[in-house]
Amino acid sequence: MQNGPDSTASTGSAELTTAELAQFIDHTLLKPQASREDILAVCAEASEAQVKSVCVNPVWVPTVTEALAGSGVLTCTVVGFPLGATTTAAKVAETTDAVAHGADEVDMVIDIASALAGDRAALVADIGAVAQAAHDGGAILKVIIETCLLDDAAKELACSASVEAGADFVKTSTGFSTGGATVADVALMRRVVGPELGVKASGGVRSREDALAMIEAGATRIGASSALAILKTS
Repeated sequence: MQNGPDSTASTGSAELTTAELAQFIDHTLLKPQASREDILAVCAEASEAQVKSVCVNPVWVPTVTEALAGSGVLTCTVVGFPLGATTTAAKVAETTDAVAHGADEVDMVIDIASALAGDRAALVADIGAVAQAAHDGGAILKVIIETCLLDDAAKELACSASVEAGADFVKTSTGFSTGGATVADVALMRRVVGPELGVKASGGVRSREDALAMIEAGATRIGASSALAILKTS
């Protein structure tokens, strides 16, 4: 785990400066129709605002890595996205390719059906293989559990399986399903994973107030396509 806001659940979020809040944010553009010009614009915004990372689909990882070189902003990508319903081998291959092209962070979607079925072994095997691939390439792994599709028992299972499998973060949402992050879900996830893992709130976080509420609940990272709006109100 990296130092800074990612290390533990944060307190006193209302007193965060703009620069401090920026270090919680993954500036995100995952729309399939995004152009190269769109991606480069996000990178320029991220560099100026000094957010934590830019999160994009895998095809854009080389572009983002090159654009962010020397900026201090990390390159983040997604695998098994947005459904999680690909094989573990496919997720591992995506991860290996992404880190080879410069990804510092990988956000994977779990096998949601396994979480709903209570199949801990399947979750640990899937997450663990991707975690190993990410770590072998020097990247960290965030595990998207898609909270809007799970009941509380399945959320708890997905989070505890992520801990067992060696993930670095758990993350609420893809932003492509029926709902996004909630304060209640972030608090549940923080409770289950404890103080050591990161918790990323993603989906529907559009204002400073939204972001601070998630941080107060235990989030150490915020995924947002509205990063500049969040920071402009600070």
